[in-house]
Amino acid sequence: METPDSQRHQIIKNLLSPLSKSVADDAISLWEQLAEKLIFSIGEDGFDALFARTLYLNQATFPWLAASPAPRYTDLRFAELKENLAAQAPEKAGEANSRLLITFTDILASLIGEQMTTHLLRWSWDVDPSNKAN
Repeated sequence: METPDSQRHQIIKNLLSPLSKSVADDAISLWEQLAEKLIFSIGEDGFDALFARTLYLNQATFPWLAASPAPRYTDLRFAELKENLAAQAPEKAGEANSRLLITFTDILASLIGEQMTTHLLRWSWDVDPSNKAN
């Protein structure tokens, strides 16, 4: 039986493949969709705190990730992340974004539970729950 954790990770893996040349644009699109739905549930401060913690936890592996406070303006929230991802090779940027999304959802799941996190991911990214690949 597949665990909820692996369901979350599988959703992310499926959304991130195949690797496109516009990894930064694709990454930011996913983050914006996720932020839109989560901010509705946990507020801007909650989302920004989780995102900052995610960046901090991944700086050892990806030192080029910035952990400065996110701007309060929605259209600028991911500007620095986009800039940092765009400066990397597509494979490295894709690997970093995958790790960021997994870390973020791991933290979220530890706070609100696996089922709710998986539900929020499917809602945010319009993933069909009946699709066993997701």
